[in-house]
Amino acid sequence: MSGDESSDDSAPLTYHVNGDLVPADEATVSVRDRGFMYGDGAFETLRVYGGDPFEWAAHRDRLQRTAETLGFGEAVPEDLRERVDETLAANGLSEAYCKVSVTRGVQPGKLTPDPDVDPTVVVYVSPLGRGGVEGSPVWDGPATVQTVRTRRPPTESLPADAKTHNYLPGVLARLELRRAATDAFAADEAVMRTTDDALAEGATSNLFFVDGGTLKTPGDDLPILPGVTRAVAIDLAESEGFSVRTGSYTLDDLRDADEVFLTNSTWEIRPVTSVDGIDVSVGPMTRLLSRLFDERVERDHYGGADTDARDGDATDGA
Repeated sequence: MSGDESSDDSAPLTYHVNGDLVPADEATVSVRDRGFMYGDGAFETLRVYGGDPFEWAAHRDRLQRTAETLGFGEAVPEDLRERVDETLAANGLSEAYCKVSVTRGVQPGKLTPDPDVDPTVVVYVSPLGRGGVEGSPVWDGPATVQTVRTRRPPTESLPADAKTHNYLPGVLARLELRRAATDAFAADEAVMRTTDDALAEGATSNLFFVDGGTLKTPGDDLPILPGVTRAVAIDLAESEGFSVRTGSYTLDDLRDADEVFLTNSTWEIRPVTSVDGIDVSVGPMTRLLSRLFDERVERDHYGGADTDARDGDATDGA
């Protein structure tokens, strides 16, 4: 991954911690912070294009909803966007990965939280390359995915639509991939299912597949985190008149699909070429949606012309 052209990738970074800009090697939080002790915190990962966070309002709203689910909705600072902008400016970055985190803060080491909240708020950034039509994806190539035994917990156990510091299912899924890796093959992403064997999501991504010209993705009623980039992909598909269905699907549905791709903030739309060792083609819908996504980023963040992807062959380039 390349950094912003105006920045030096080797230069020390600066983060935003509790209202102050702090050098990376001094940016620490207390060992008594509940985000560290119990995973009692909310976070969002964003992509910054041309100095502006992509889909900021959607990310900010989800952060707020997660904090409210955890019972500290008032802890999300009103000036959070200003803190993000200050952090980007301090590092001379206009193209970046950005993570914002809000925890319940430092409290006594007991499970029941105190009603009074003094939150810990952190903004972390790192350089990425340019996005849009003139940019390049952060990934080196299409993804290979592999099913794992780790399951997504039921929403009754862990609210799936809350993006919390408790990411253990994803961590365990990725550890499964590591254990299964060989010198000849290592999958890029883990595919998790529900406890009822329905397709859920990747460890850090949402799943899409194309079946007979219809774009399908696991529905919001399943224990998945409905991603911001997932919503953009659905919107782009519907704007092109594609049939989009959300529902409950099986692993066989994914393995038999005509096309498969993943979405998240940093990968954007990443095509998949292998599911559990079964080859999958990078087809026309995946290529078109990738192209439309790049054009949207170009238009909204770089002031580019509103080009029409349908003027070209949707199978040319991703």
